[in-house]
Amino acid sequence: MSTTQTTIRLTVNGRIHDVDAAPDTALLYVLRNDLELNGPKFGCGLGECGACTVIIDGVAARSCVIPISGCVHRDVITLEGLGSRDHLDPVQQAFIEEQAAQCGYCLNGMIMTTKALLMQNPHPSESEVLSTLQYNLCRCGAHVEILRAVMRAAGHVAEGHK
Repeated sequence: MSTTQTTIRLTVNGRIHDVDAAPDTALLYVLRNDLELNGPKFGCGLGECGACTVIIDGVAARSCVIPISGCVHRDVITLEGLGSRDHLDPVQQAFIEEQAAQCGYCLNGMIMTTKALLMQNPHPSESEVLSTLQYNLCRCGAHVEILRAVMRAAGHVAEGHK
């Protein structure tokens, strides 16, 4: 692991940020510690649970295992970049309407993975949704509500409410 810090320019949620960090610093740490974006959560630190998921160039990615050097000249979107309190993203709205959270720890990963799926496929089948979310861990058992929320969000996106 490199300890030499350098200035790295990142585009996060449409804003450019110059960050002083070692190039192999995990994106998650920069997002949370330097940019104060707390949507992505530290879960396993191994890229397996999904709590740290962000969208990079339209693809869901595990920010705990991606070095910031791999994010230069790429667009990173966090949960905070999807919507605002006054204008929620349809995915966020669907999760609220379906009460698709218990403890909320997996929520970032579920929402960001869903958003990336719907960006690629606005009309996923239930089996496509289940396949996409299978590696996002939820220990509370909110899977039924999460599935309903994703299908509801797919309906919003299909109607053109992006």
